Amino acid sequence: MSEEENTEDVTPEETPEAAAEETPAVEEVVEETAEVEVEETAEVEEVVEGEVEGAEAEGEVDVEEAATEAAEEVVAEQEQKPKSDLPPGADLEPLAEPEVEVELSAEERAAREADEEERAAREAAEAEDEEAPVARPAPVSLAKDDRFIATGKRKRSVARVIILPGDGQISINDREIEEYFPRARHRTVVNSPLVATGYESNVNIKIRVHGGGISGQAGAVRHGIARALTEVDPELRPELKRRGFLTRDARAKERRKAGLKKARKRPQFSKR
Repeated sequence: MSEEENTEDVTPEETPEAAAEETPAVEEVVEETAEVEVEETAEVEEVVEGEVEGAEAEGEVDVEEAATEAAEEVVAEQEQKPKSDLPPGADLEPLAEPEVEVELSAEERAAREADEEERAAREAAEAEDEEAPVARPAPVSLAKDDRFIATGKRKRSVARVIILPGDGQISINDREIEEYFPRARHRTVVNSPLVATGYESNVNIKIRVHGGGISGQAGAVRHGIARALTEVDPELRPELKRRGFLTRDARAKERRKAGLKKARKRPQFSKR
């Protein structure tokens, strides 16, 4: 073969300068296509947003109208229904809790039966006491010169009680009972021994009380009246004792000790 044929078959390699000239052209084409795609997506998004806003506006109007209609229907139904004094849900039956059977031994079963029998006997005795009133003796008629004196105590209060024949007047520290004990609860405490024995309108009572608070003084007066009534009629003692009117209630506030914050509260200990 000749040298000319060899030169025709061999293709010369591309130079770096030619490749550098072709690369900017390709990049420009890619950028143009990307810009076109971005513009198209922006237009599509604008159209979609407009359609969504329109649908939402229509939906809000429909929802509001439906809510108002439903509220009007509920109000009309409530007006038609007859009103009841029972609280809501009172006609519903409570849910029954499932009974869980637990196997008990013979000793546990016997102990449970004994407790139930004891409880039933105690309830029966209490019911009999409530149903059958205690027969109290008739009030004793007092002479004009009779005077019965007793002392009652409660916490730090001390009451000196004098029972005289009369028509049921009670004076405490030279004042009426309604003035000295304005609360009905305290007046009930004071009159309870007289009401229990039937002497609330047969005697006059003069009382001197000091110390303690208003509640403690009411308890001291009751204690003193009960003890004085046992002097009037010794047969009243069982009834007054059963009701607890003769028991001296010694509960009082415990005194503060030296080195302590209160009666028993101690300062916090810190090792370091």
